[in-house]
Amino acid sequence: MHHHWDAIIVGGGAAGLWAAGTAAARGKKILVLEKNTKAGVKILMSGGTRCNITHHCDQRKIADAFGKQGKILLSVLQRLSPQDVVREIEALGVATKVEETGKVFPASDRALDVRDAIVRRLAQAGAALWTGVPVQNVVPNPSGGFTVFASRDGEDLQLSCDSLLITTGGLSFSGCGTTGDGYPWAAQFGHTITPLRPALTPLLSNTSWAQELSGLTLDDISITAKVLQSDGKTIPMERSVSRGGFLWTHFGCSGPTAMNVSRCFSDAKEDWKLSLHIDLLPDLNREACERWLLDAMQNSNRSITNLLSTHIPKRLAACLMKQIGAPEEVHAAEFSKKHRNQLLERIKALSLPIHGTRGYPKAEVTAGGLALGEVNFQDMQSRKQPGLYFAGEILDLDGPIGGFNFQAAWSTGHAAGLHL
Repeated sequence: MHHHWDAIIVGGGAAGLWAAGTAAARGKKILVLEKNTKAGVKILMSGGTRCNITHHCDQRKIADAFGKQGKILLSVLQRLSPQDVVREIEALGVATKVEETGKVFPASDRALDVRDAIVRRLAQAGAALWTGVPVQNVVPNPSGGFTVFASRDGEDLQLSCDSLLITTGGLSFSGCGTTGDGYPWAAQFGHTITPLRPALTPLLSNTSWAQELSGLTLDDISITAKVLQSDGKTIPMERSVSRGGFLWTHFGCSGPTAMNVSRCFSDAKEDWKLSLHIDLLPDLNREACERWLLDAMQNSNRSITNLLSTHIPKRLAACLMKQIGAPEEVHAAEFSKKHRNQLLERIKALSLPIHGTRGYPKAEVTAGGLALGEVNFQDMQSRKQPGLYFAGEILDLDGPIGGFNFQAAWSTGHAAGLHL
């Protein structure tokens, strides 16, 4: 058994597996240590076990999706773009497809095919992958390099390496074994860990009318997250608006839009007021929406609920009518201007009280993490400790649903692999 390696990668997820293939292809002796009994568990679970590999767009759109954090990604995206990822995956025998939303999936809809391809890539390059090997600690050696303390089949291991890459992920999807192991290791090397919170997680609402809509899907709405402090002041938040699909659930709401803005609510204080403001017809402004409704009322003898159901689901239309105190079957002739204005207000800015999130167990990514300024994104090397590298979700980077977070993992892992 080898005990010294050119580089050891701790964490066999997306970033670590990709980095291993890249580094081994350069002739480096590489070892990946994964504490789970199989590698890439989060890859296997992602996208409803379909794996949203990346997003069909250019590097700039990937970076922009991360907000202010994203600028730092441009250098690694130039080395491995979304198009590069797709080419590599397809060269490994996995055909891909682009869906209407821009999400890129394996044509087979099998995340297993993606995981196996990435593992095959590193194996063909000559890297070693040890699963079922939890790491207890990593320490620098006085003469350079690092010692990794781990265990395998009940045997304690001391492994040495010239370079060390930590790709242990965050705290999201804790069922995948992502328990934040890398944060204290980074801290002991002098790194700053910015406040951690769950992101891309469903939202909770105990509002009865919302729970009555459970199971109802909206394909294209726009939502805005709002947070009011106890003094009534609105807290300005980045990435608080999202457009796309939305799902009413028995616990509140989910779907891409709700999950995209969940980061805004994850660290709210108990006495703050949280809400979503939902625009049910984002392609129409208030005036256009009113014109449509007035025209429909003049040219039809149908009930207002039935008129609304041409644009929004009938269950939701009936719910809105109940909220404004109008009979569900009221017709245009009996529909007052007051009720019309109240209805339009709800169509364009339906307010849904939020009472929290479903937290890390259902979160797809962790917001916060290793401070970005402490890592050189030209090579992903620590600015605190020579020979120490970081990639993937351990970094203070979290993007929206759509393959953006996987792309960040592939690209940061690839950049590290080029320099290990």
